[in-house]
Amino acid sequence: MRTFGVEEEFLLVDAADGAPLPLGQAVFDLGLDSRITREIKQEQIETGTRPHDNVHDLAVDVVRCRAMADDAAVRAGARAAALATSPLPALPACTNGARYEEMDHRFAITSKEQLTCGCHVHVSVDNDDEAVAVLDRIRVWLPVLIALSSNSPFWNGTDTGYASYRWQAWSRWPMAGPSEIFGTAENYHALVEGLLDCGVPVDLGQIYFDARLSHHHPTVEIRVGDVCLYSDDAVLLALLTRGLVETAAREWRQGIPPRPMPAAVLRLAYWRASRFGMDGNLLHPISDQPQHASAVALALLQYVRPALRDMGDAEIAESLLRQLLARGTGCRRQRASLLMRGSLSDVVSDAVRITNLSGGGIAERHEAAPRDVRQHSMAGTVGFGRSDRS
Repeated sequence: MRTFGVEEEFLLVDAADGAPLPLGQAVFDLGLDSRITREIKQEQIETGTRPHDNVHDLAVDVVRCRAMADDAAVRAGARAAALATSPLPALPACTNGARYEEMDHRFAITSKEQLTCGCHVHVSVDNDDEAVAVLDRIRVWLPVLIALSSNSPFWNGTDTGYASYRWQAWSRWPMAGPSEIFGTAENYHALVEGLLDCGVPVDLGQIYFDARLSHHHPTVEIRVGDVCLYSDDAVLLALLTRGLVETAAREWRQGIPPRPMPAAVLRLAYWRASRFGMDGNLLHPISDQPQHASAVALALLQYVRPALRDMGDAEIAESLLRQLLARGTGCRRQRASLLMRGSLSDVVSDAVRITNLSGGGIAERHEAAPRDVRQHSMAGTVGFGRSDRS
């Protein structure tokens, strides 16, 4: 069973008016848990679950990490919100430290304006050869994950018209975006070394491929998603990602080549996902034709279903996906909240509440079950993402 884990970045906001607060260092200095880490901007923090082989344990850990983040934020004078961009205007403050300060200097306004919160999923792999084979085969499905996680319609007090404006803002980094097919692990590492030799990335951590090899853990890291407003959606994202990794590894072992979609076409597929989320058309990775997002999401589920079934995850993945399709993404909730309440501050307060909901989801159902009937996670292992930070 492949282990998997989730990293989530959260916006630190004022409980009164929803404005971003530069308290990331203060939260970090509390030292409440080693899985609470700083990010490039003071207005955000990151948490990471431990590696799990069981979806129920992962779901509980996601909820606990969210509660831990909000508890730390409250102690520092803020709240934690699962918002991929700030609905309200912000002037982000750079986190202290030589690395972040060099990034802020080198990339100028791209870095200075960068205040985005993502969801990164790590999935274990056997070796670099398998890992690169996986990256080559999952790339055409990554836009669907953007659409499913879309949770950033607002930027600087304005509705951007995008479902995931975070992807637009993040794509300003010169190292970000889709990659061509690597072919071999040697090609992957040679490309990374060449990029570092160009003198543009500050370090290896700034190789912002949308899916990459972790340089500290035996995993692949899929980085395209917005932080999800609902914890159940983060679990769904992780389930589909693990299903993709396992399916791709099986295809590689069977000698099935990756689909040869050029990165230029893939970028257009990303754009569709960023623009419309789950409320428009996406590019279907198999037919290469636009189809409604719900149909493409169900096609993804069908594609990974054999792997999900073998891991015992097919039923819960389908349930969570159908829940998302019926309820909508965080983007839809944010826009509906503005329509009903009329204030972006109220959008943020609603997001804070939903971020910290533990009721009704997979995690609560799991917590209510007797412990002896549940599979156990990899107790005592460290979180995935602490050293693979952006």
